[in-house]
Amino acid sequence: MDEALLTLADKVAALRDPACYPETTRALQAIETHMSWVFLTDAHAYKLKKPVQYDHQDFRTVQGRRFYCGEELRLNRRLAPDVYLDVVPLVRTPDGRLCVGARGRTVDWLVRMRRLPSGAMLDGLLARREAAPAQMQAIAVRLAAFHGSQPPAPLDGPAYRALLLHRIGQSERELCDPAWALPGARIAAICARQRDFLAAHAADLDRRAGAGRVVDGHGDLRPEHVFLGEPLAVIDCLEFSQELRLLDGIDEVGFLALECERAHAGALAAVLLQAYRQASGDPVPPELVHFYQSLRACIRAGLAIRHLREARYRAPSVWRGRTLRYLALAARHLRACAVKLPPAAP
Repeated sequence: MDEALLTLADKVAALRDPACYPETTRALQAIETHMSWVFLTDAHAYKLKKPVQYDHQDFRTVQGRRFYCGEELRLNRRLAPDVYLDVVPLVRTPDGRLCVGARGRTVDWLVRMRRLPSGAMLDGLLARREAAPAQMQAIAVRLAAFHGSQPPAPLDGPAYRALLLHRIGQSERELCDPAWALPGARIAAICARQRDFLAAHAADLDRRAGAGRVVDGHGDLRPEHVFLGEPLAVIDCLEFSQELRLLDGIDEVGFLALECERAHAGALAAVLLQAYRQASGDPVPPELVHFYQSLRACIRAGLAIRHLREARYRAPSVWRGRTLRYLALAARHLRACAVKLPPAAP
């Protein structure tokens, strides 16, 4: 078959076969995500990017996927150097088979990673009520060192505030889409108060940008991306968009704390934030953390409800319920930073 005629389904079918890999494996597991397929052998994880295009990424060509595989390797080695190993080709061999890392004509590229034990991921520990304060402190110390090692983002205060304003607008447009039938007036009120806070605290935000607190971070710091084995690692950063990775370090940590709160681990969220303040030497005021968390909750609400655009996600009620939970968190954190909201509709 001509390589140009190979479909994603052809590649996935080949990669489901243990014989496709250069290593011996007793079992093979295939996991589909929004933008990739991940294939788990006994020792490694191989990620194949889908040929898709979204707002911030374009994976439609083999050359584009190779570039972003390289970016994924480079950027994730900042927080997980022992996990991200290399970029390997998927090739068609002279006898017509598709194999990883063999001799032949390259038809695609994969990121090869060390397979991590799933039992040591933070999301699972939170779900089983097994996460401990000492682990949250270790995460905070690692993140403080990471943020402190990154060069300041190429943004002055006004440009940083413009970026935050843009994110508020994006969330509002997504969440107020009539197709979702969400409480539009409530969402508009939340976003209006976020803009009010942004304007009232412009000088504080400008100072943080000027002090180098805004960096090229991870960008998607969720519990399922935090490995609490040895050594601690944070995986799966947003390799495809620097704009989405540009953030205040306490914003990034506040997002992880928000996700812990959503998992009914508010006490651990508080430990994480306090430990980060101490490790980073950043006396950030609590109201700014709450503001960032309100923004993050709205962003996550928009991403959750967007799943309903895909046919396979339309039936489950989980995404609407998750969206409403995030909106409740957005409002709660606005109240916590002394921004008043009108009462929610009954």
